[in-house]
Amino acid sequence: MKILHLISGGDVGGAKTHVLTLLRGLQAGHRVVLGCFLEGQFVQEARAMGIPSQVWSGSNIFSILKKVADFVRREQFDLIHCHGAKGNVIGVLLRKKVGLPVISTVHSDPWLDYMGRPMAELTYGRANRWAMGRMDALVCVSDVLRQRLIEKGFDPYPLFYNENGVDFSNLPEPRPRAEFLNELGLNWPEDTIIFGIGARLNPVKDIGALLRAFSAVQQQVPAARLLIAGDGEQRSDLEKLAAQLCPAGSVHFAGWIEDMDRFYQALDVNVLSSLSEGFSYAIPEGARMRCATAATRVGAVPGMVIHGQTGLLSEPGDIDGLRDNLLLLAKDQALREQFGQAIFDQVHREYSLEACVTRQEIIYQRVLSRNRRRLARRDGVVICGANGRHNVGDDAILLSMLQELRQGDPELPIWVMTRKPRETSIMAQVSTLYTFDFWHSGKAMRRAKLYISGGGSLIQDVTSTRSLLFYLHSIRQAKSCGCQVMMYGCGVGPVARRRNRARTAKTLNRCVDVITLRDPESARTLRKLGVTRPSIQVTADPALLCPKDMVHAEEYWKAAGLRPDGAYCMFALRPWAGEHQWSGAFAAAADYVWRAYGMEPVFFCMEGKKDQQVTERIATMVKAPTHILPPTGSGSLICGVISRMQLVVSMRLHALIFATGQGVPVVGVSYDPKVESFLDYLGQENYVTLEAVSDGALCDLIDSAVSGAVAEEAIVARLRTLASQNGKQALALLEQEN
Repeated sequence: MKILHLISGGDVGGAKTHVLTLLRGLQAGHRVVLGCFLEGQFVQEARAMGIPSQVWSGSNIFSILKKVADFVRREQFDLIHCHGAKGNVIGVLLRKKVGLPVISTVHSDPWLDYMGRPMAELTYGRANRWAMGRMDALVCVSDVLRQRLIEKGFDPYPLFYNENGVDFSNLPEPRPRAEFLNELGLNWPEDTIIFGIGARLNPVKDIGALLRAFSAVQQQVPAARLLIAGDGEQRSDLEKLAAQLCPAGSVHFAGWIEDMDRFYQALDVNVLSSLSEGFSYAIPEGARMRCATAATRVGAVPGMVIHGQTGLLSEPGDIDGLRDNLLLLAKDQALREQFGQAIFDQVHREYSLEACVTRQEIIYQRVLSRNRRRLARRDGVVICGANGRHNVGDDAILLSMLQELRQGDPELPIWVMTRKPRETSIMAQVSTLYTFDFWHSGKAMRRAKLYISGGGSLIQDVTSTRSLLFYLHSIRQAKSCGCQVMMYGCGVGPVARRRNRARTAKTLNRCVDVITLRDPESARTLRKLGVTRPSIQVTADPALLCPKDMVHAEEYWKAAGLRPDGAYCMFALRPWAGEHQWSGAFAAAADYVWRAYGMEPVFFCMEGKKDQQVTERIATMVKAPTHILPPTGSGSLICGVISRMQLVVSMRLHALIFATGQGVPVVGVSYDPKVESFLDYLGQENYVTLEAVSDGALCDLIDSAVSGAVAEEAIVARLRTLASQNGKQALALLEQEN
């Protein structure tokens, strides 16, 4: 593979280190060339390392573009990889000229790169973000940075992340600290405890907060000193602040230091005080020299600095927290040594240069593969469902769909129609379209090969005829645009109005190719409607396969005040007619599980604000200790939370589905035939209709569930296998010729 890397050439710090280290690693298996726009130390270091380099200098951007384009065509590169604002802008302008995929590494938060420099932000900052939005792919140096771009509206599909690698192959020999300090003109005593930071001196690094924290430490530990390596627009102001806060001679501004290994060898504690970071090379560079570390919780830092194990963390801008961490390290030499060795082992194990290069090679291959796919006449999937409504069940269905499709084809382009494009994009890491943006959804349908309607009960007129008409119209639009059409793991019905029944049968017979259903009752409903042409298969609800996020579930569990060893029963309610007749039964059941089984009642709103009022009213009627869980839009998170429950009592279908998929006993209260249909399909009789619910009925069902009258493991496994058939049917349609 032949790759041209473009960067301005005046870069310093982490970006320079990353590019040179990456190029050196890629040289073993690829032809790589560094292209810069000014001669300087960057290019000189690259050439010294044996990296082929080109410089196109000058102020005429059109002349530079022509020279670079001619060079790219002559050398027949496969891909252009850009770094920094100037490299990004030129790379995007080259994109159409040379017809190659162009990608960029995002080294830092592009909204904070020019913090404190309004004119630079207005020009370079905006130009950089404009170019980033037109790249074939963006490679973020941390997943936190990738999430930041998604939150700012970037499409998740072209976003990758590859944490920087560190070269441990050539560790320098230790040299006396005094020798290095003498070179800096410092005569600090041997027993001095040196804190240090290597950074550009600009606002995002928040050196002012470090100076304030250090001044408090120095008052208690007079032997403490602070060594600052780096330069920048804030240097003069920071020197004045240091003179005001700290004793003379306790803080030294060393400027740029060429041999950073010697700098880190001289430190007792490596400090990072940044408000924002992408990866921060300062952490692994200090780790190579076994420096104890105190840092802010930014970017990829928490992956390297595990609080209390490999170092100490504080929140960005938290001067008191940073002060306390520095003070703890200043007073405890054994702890400094322990953390220094621990972070060395951690970074050496998980952030090697070899792993970084391998990940980058995989990203290159994926970008080239995607570029070839763009030449296909049709490719990809458009998904339309009840997305973006803050319903955890619908979100779980979407996550399960995406998981199944991506397992079959990791590079498959997918667009999801949703009421809340930004929220869905963040939650599901997927490209999104506004549900009622018919222009862009039609454009996506003309590009896609498959249109999926589902899951949930979309084909019904209980909620309204309007929603039914929308989903039928969307199916007809997709078919008219040339898509294969599938209804995915759906529930169907009831469709009560005669005219709606005729519309439904006509549209499904004419426009749908495959229908998979979550229960047999839906199949009977389709037959009654007269739907006969599409292939119909009874599978199971896609939400049974919802991925379980235990990492965030544990954090959520603690934040909600639930004990790790506590016994809990979840109640999932929803508003429905006649609440005054059945609300008391739920309150009595909540008291019963506490009194009879020692389970504390936990209430959760599956559909956000819609369920909130009825949930709070019933919770206030309960005498036992109760918890109302905070809202979350993550189906995988709440699936993890439900797996920790001893019992689930629910009106909400998807709370029952989540619990069943995790083997948790359930008690269903059916307000709608779909709840009964699911539990019947499961082979359970552990439910009661809302009309028949009473204190005694619910308590009897709770006894039955707790005593073991729950779905057999083999039945649940069978349902999960059936649920996986939904994805297989979708992938089979994608393989067919239109």
